[in-house]
Amino acid sequence: MAGVTGGRVGSITRPDGRAVRFFDTGEGADAHVVADPPVIVWHHGTPQTGAVIPPVAEAAAARGLRVVSVARPGYPGSDALAGRSVADAAADVLAVLDELGVDRFATLGASGGGPHALACAALAPSRVPAVVSFAGIAPFWGDVDWFAGMADPGGLRAALAGRDARAAYAETAEFEPESFTDRDYETLKGAWAALGADAGAGAAEGHEGEVEDDLAYVSPWGVELGAVSAPTLLVQGGRDRVIPATHAGWMLERLRRGELWLRPREGHVSVLTALPVALDWLVATSAR
Repeated sequence: MAGVTGGRVGSITRPDGRAVRFFDTGEGADAHVVADPPVIVWHHGTPQTGAVIPPVAEAAAARGLRVVSVARPGYPGSDALAGRSVADAAADVLAVLDELGVDRFATLGASGGGPHALACAALAPSRVPAVVSFAGIAPFWGDVDWFAGMADPGGLRAALAGRDARAAYAETAEFEPESFTDRDYETLKGAWAALGADAGAGAAEGHEGEVEDDLAYVSPWGVELGAVSAPTLLVQGGRDRVIPATHAGWMLERLRRGELWLRPREGHVSVLTALPVALDWLVATSAR
């Protein structure tokens, strides 16, 4: 699978017969890595393949961390689940972790992965010591301000009209270049080039995962932010034109133990350059 760095690509079968693909850097890793390293779960954005891309794998490996990632329903290797909620997709992640014998884990997501990182923490509070969300989308709070600052909210607006409307939108939608800042484009040409390649691979196999993601974002998530009991770090770019900073501010007010790192000059992609220091926070917080 394009993007995955070492480790294992596998699949489990859920009780409803669906296949769920996962990626695990804990198998086939270098010999110097400790035998039972701490686990972080990486929740991919929209769209991606779910693979553990090199900048994530390398930053984690430098800190002795094992990374598990799961392709959400409708993405390559994971069967679709029509009408899934954010909590439904998070439940797939927990099932994979159970299969792998992982009890304790920190959870980390970017963009559309942010809600799923939070949902895992809400569903399994005794297992999650810390959460990080990069440029994560907030629950739909029911008015036009939720869209304010988005360069291209067309897909999410279509999702409010239902599955047929969102699927129809996907047939003709094109990327809006103004969604990214100059710093975003520079980041995609450099250390995070694999992110763009993986997004292309995730979209190439169809729109189903992306459509279901957007429908889930604007529908009830199946969990409340107040149910997240673990310390939660929100990392947000002040110039993000995909998920504006108002989303992080809204969530901060509703999380029980939330903390916001606002990086004023960063956009939706360039904010990911803070991943190494966020992982340091994750390690330190998980050890408390």
